[in-house]
Amino acid sequence: MSFLKKSPWVLHYNASSCNGCDLELVAALMPRYDPERFGVINTGNPKHADIFLITGSMNVRNVEVVRTLYNQMPSPKAVVAVGICATSGCVFADAYNVLGGVDKVLPVDVYVLGCAVRPEAILDGILKAAGVLEEKYRAFRAGKAVKREVPA
Repeated sequence: MSFLKKSPWVLHYNASSCNGCDLELVAALMPRYDPERFGVINTGNPKHADIFLITGSMNVRNVEVVRTLYNQMPSPKAVVAVGICATSGCVFADAYNVLGGVDKVLPVDVYVLGCAVRPEAILDGILKAAGVLEEKYRAFRAGKAVKREVPA
């Protein structure tokens, strides 16, 4: 097991959600659920993050911001779509400015379903993403993986 699985740092971005999943995400990162027992650290700097947590549906105004944040993260990296809006767009999918889920813009590694998502499910998604990150790290070290950037 590498250091990435033992200590994943997460970056959270709210991509136009109702904030229900954001409240649950903040709760999941609080001492009650103790994510630090798994080494999970919340960071505000994409250059320090290993896992990108996105809540809410993607719209035309936040695509560039999400791509920029993703491209600033070092490789290997993992993306977690938190909540039904981030996975499909949900009730906002038919809005004129909504593109859909996060997978319309970024390659998503883990989907965490729910509306609003339970903190336990969010932690489970982060730990699954840490496992994906471990696999990507092994492939990266073996030279089998290429640094992925999303074009603007």
